[in-house]
Amino acid sequence: MAQIKVSLTKCDNYDSVNVRRALQKHFDLQGGIDTFISRGDKVLIKPNMIAPRPASWPTQTHPAMIIELAKILLDAGAKPFVADSPAWANMITCARTLEMVEPLEKLGVRIRQLRKPVSRKLEHSGVKIGISSVALEADKIINLPKLKTHQQLVATIAVKNMFGCVSGKAKAVWHYRKGATFDDFCTMLIDIYKLLNPVLTIIDGVIAMEGPGPISGSAKKLGWIIASSEPIAAEIICCDLIDFDPEKLPMIKTAKKIGFGCTDKQAIQVVGDPLPPKGSARLAPAELVPVRFTPVRIAKSILRQIFILVKSSRHP
Repeated sequence: MAQIKVSLTKCDNYDSVNVRRALQKHFDLQGGIDTFISRGDKVLIKPNMIAPRPASWPTQTHPAMIIELAKILLDAGAKPFVADSPAWANMITCARTLEMVEPLEKLGVRIRQLRKPVSRKLEHSGVKIGISSVALEADKIINLPKLKTHQQLVATIAVKNMFGCVSGKAKAVWHYRKGATFDDFCTMLIDIYKLLNPVLTIIDGVIAMEGPGPISGSAKKLGWIIASSEPIAAEIICCDLIDFDPEKLPMIKTAKKIGFGCTDKQAIQVVGDPLPPKGSARLAPAELVPVRFTPVRIAKSILRQIFILVKSSRHP
């Protein structure tokens, strides 16, 4: 049986030339861009846009990753667009804060909000959930998360980023409905990932977040970009990079229970730059809090979202 490829490239900073070279190398290592994208494909670039923080913060996928990936896709004859449904504010506000609106406009790449949910039944969770029709209508999806520690799931690496395709504050409601146990919540996230089926996940680990992620943690330079078509394999190798025990990540434990993805490290082939010595880098872990949101927290979250949106509309 062929091993699952996880590609690693060193990238010490977000200089556009360095990022472009690293991204192109990933496509080459994974079999070429034609393996994933055909000419004319409408491709959703799905970054992690969670809150309007500037690029100097490690809260969101860095704009250089998004812009250079868009250029590569354009060169391949695809029709990329960038979209998400941030938990705080909206996509255009987050994009403005990252100063990527004008560069993408010059490329002719649209920035869109993941909205207009369509009900879809999830395979293992057995529930119906609203998934943005904008995401469902894309021909292909490239998942572009940020490597971060996480106060509820230990670390957020590959799978959880696709939760952003659940529109708006519905995400908070699902934290309540499926947050009673790690297994319930992670199974839902895996089901969403499977439903949307990104052709490739490329993880921004140049500057990662440590401590109280996914929003309020601190920057930690790692200098890596990681990619795979198999998200759990990518999560396992990322655990090596940040010196975390994969057996303690709820996402990986749940994936093993329900038979999703590659959970056997012996079946993973690391290609590209070699893994650094174990323990050479470590992210400070987050102090864990419950996955489940209380009704009061959901109400506060909605009110805060309204406040942020009103404030941003006054300062275009």
